[in-house]
Amino acid sequence: MARERGRRRNFPNRYVVPLHPDGAPPDFRSLFPNPAPLEADLGCGRGRFLLARAALAPGSNFIGVDLLSRRLGKFDLRAAARGLTNIRLLQGDVRYALEHFFPPASLSVAYLLFPDPWPKHRHHARRMLQPSFMDLLHRALAAGGLFHFATDHQDYFDAALKIFARDPRFEPAPPFEPAPEERTDFEMLFLGLDRTTRRASLRKR
Repeated sequence: MARERGRRRNFPNRYVVPLHPDGAPPDFRSLFPNPAPLEADLGCGRGRFLLARAALAPGSNFIGVDLLSRRLGKFDLRAAARGLTNIRLLQGDVRYALEHFFPPASLSVAYLLFPDPWPKHRHHARRMLQPSFMDLLHRALAAGGLFHFATDHQDYFDAALKIFARDPRFEPAPPFEPAPEERTDFEMLFLGLDRTTRRASLRKR
């Protein structure tokens, strides 16, 4: 642990949202220079998708959520280099953020792109997509809000479709098709391995 701290680079964190010591949720309306619909990338990783999406959709504001501070620090530098004003980053667990940081009905769109499929059967309970996740998503999405999901893992996709079909609070929507520059780092890797991307989208009723 000491070695890890010694190697750690100090990032300016111009885009990372500071969290209140008392655990109060951020005031998302005050974080952006212009009021606009709010979209969230749940597990933004290195940010290839979100950086491109924010540049292509200047009429929306975007929050990227990720657990790893170093990854967000590098993302912060890339966002600053592009001069983007409609991105902010939030360090934390995706489920916790949906429950405690995003106000009810605050999101117009949520993306869950290539989450860990936890392929072994004994690990399926660790998958992000569970009925309990749908409860948190329903809370955070506005009426008519969209949820976009993508994975390269067939079993995970089939399990997700079953969860979606059993939830009457959502209805199917046309799958989100990213522009070439919006493809995540994982999708670029999987395309190189000739794996098929599977997509599904939902709309909150």
